[in-house]
Amino acid sequence: MAENGRAHQTVIKKYANRRLYHTGTSTYVTLEDLATMVQNGEDFIVYDARSGDDITRSVLTQIIFEQENKAGDDNLLPVAFLRQLIRFYGDSMRTMVPSFLEFSMANFAKDQDGLREKMAQSFGPSAFQQALQEQVRANMTFFGDAMKMFTGGFGPGGPPTGTMPATPSAPAPAPAVSGPTDLDELKKQMAEMQARLESLARK
Repeated sequence: MAENGRAHQTVIKKYANRRLYHTGTSTYVTLEDLATMVQNGEDFIVYDARSGDDITRSVLTQIIFEQENKAGDDNLLPVAFLRQLIRFYGDSMRTMVPSFLEFSMANFAKDQDGLREKMAQSFGPSAFQQALQEQVRANMTFFGDAMKMFTGGFGPGGPPTGTMPATPSAPAPAPAVSGPTDLDELKKQMAEMQARLESLARK
């Protein structure tokens, strides 16, 4: 299946002089051209012309770097987000980050047209940007809380009230609680997110 998917992708070759060659049109292209291809929904794969290695990830990263540099105040990646992303490198939970980001972007892309129209009709274009920023902050907060739950990083005071003890102990009567704890709710949200990720993976 992966080979069939790649057969439909445009092949770009990158040469030692950093020039990018579009094998479909037999022309040289720029990072700006590749950015336009992505925006138009055209998939491509980039190979190093000498070694044959797949360098698509690094080229896409370069495109983002170029776009951020020229975007000015309209950049997409807040400084706080970039710092948090860097902190995840080397973290024991880093394997969850790609799935989380892909999951969040897939859902946002699916709903963005309807959300943009509703926000523009109700409040104007600036409200859409504000709603997006709030959603991003909420997603990062949720993911940070989830990582704390799995790593035990609740701070010097220990886990929140109502959570399981850090080490196993002899069975004891469960304390009475008036309702679901924050940890129970967080576990429920994580389970729902995992189920949606698995659903997306099957498509």
